[in-house]
Amino acid sequence: MTSETSGETTAQRKDDHIRLAMEQHAPQAARDYDHVRFVHHALAGGARDTVDVASPAFGWPVPLYVTGMTGGTAKAAEINRGLGIVARETGLPVACGSMGIVLRQPEVADSFTVLRRENPQGFVMANTNANVTGADAARIVEIMGADALQVHVNAAQETAMPEGDRDFTRWEGNIAAIVDALEVPVIVKEVGAGLSRGTVAALRDAGVAGVDLAGRGGTDFSAIESARRTDSGRHYLAGWGQSSVASLLEAAGLEGVGAIGPVAGGGEAGRVALLASGGVRHPLDVVRALALGADAVGVAGQFLHVLTTAGVDALVALVEEWLVEIADLMALLGARDVAGLRQTDVLVTGPLREYAELRGIDVAGYARRGPWSRV
Repeated sequence: MTSETSGETTAQRKDDHIRLAMEQHAPQAARDYDHVRFVHHALAGGARDTVDVASPAFGWPVPLYVTGMTGGTAKAAEINRGLGIVARETGLPVACGSMGIVLRQPEVADSFTVLRRENPQGFVMANTNANVTGADAARIVEIMGADALQVHVNAAQETAMPEGDRDFTRWEGNIAAIVDALEVPVIVKEVGAGLSRGTVAALRDAGVAGVDLAGRGGTDFSAIESARRTDSGRHYLAGWGQSSVASLLEAAGLEGVGAIGPVAGGGEAGRVALLASGGVRHPLDVVRALALGADAVGVAGQFLHVLTTAGVDALVALVEEWLVEIADLMALLGARDVAGLRQTDVLVTGPLREYAELRGIDVAGYARRGPWSRV
């Protein structure tokens, strides 16, 4: 059985995901981001008016995006409507949740396409699992009128899920077939367990246009699926995987990945956009991820909480404030653009440093890579 089961079971699961994700909301909880610190150089700052916050990925005007959350139910439709409005008003790229249900129940398509209807000119990403065929993926993109397709991989979640998939051997081949079948960029996304260096390399070789590391620290879908089980089993899978920060360290220097992300409509010299989401709490986390090599940073849980508790206008105001604060932080660090953040001096400490050392990653160079350390 795949994660995209039919009928009421799928709809109930999607609403369960929203409810349980909201229960997990804990913005003050520690994250691996807390082990990433900038070296302060008192004379290095620039002027915010000269800062360009555009992302190197897909021609996006900002380095922030709303990653896929939901769809398929009335509650999900209202969330997607709100996210569409927020994206339209702020310029953020935005994704929907998994659309596999639409192939079996076309009547629920509106709960997804409302995102495009409210945001007709913006960058909208459709979403599906890695079990679909190329033809089905193309159909999903057509239904959404999408500019790109997120394909999510979620083996840990499936393993915790009572009705989940237990055969992951087809995913790599399916992803390559989806890439071949589509005219829009394909972005492969984890759902909270991160992507290792070897996985990113394999996806690059499969021809994807982007990878979303989507690591541990945000919404924990393994814990959610454990909570959905009547036997309360598989709870030990909570916290499975590595954070997006750790995944960024893994992917650093990987040929053809990040640094110069693809532009809209196709890759630049075959490069793969490096996106990071999972556990982002505030603008400083965004800037930390960008400094470690992300082309853009995705947010889900934090924005969902504001949308569902305070409404659309409150989320628009929050996103606008985040974009101002990101520019402010870039000016503080003397970075005129996203590429400039990769020349800042960054200290990787604590358990994140231990992880890197065990994986053979030298993080000392991050601390002395900027011009203010070359004296």
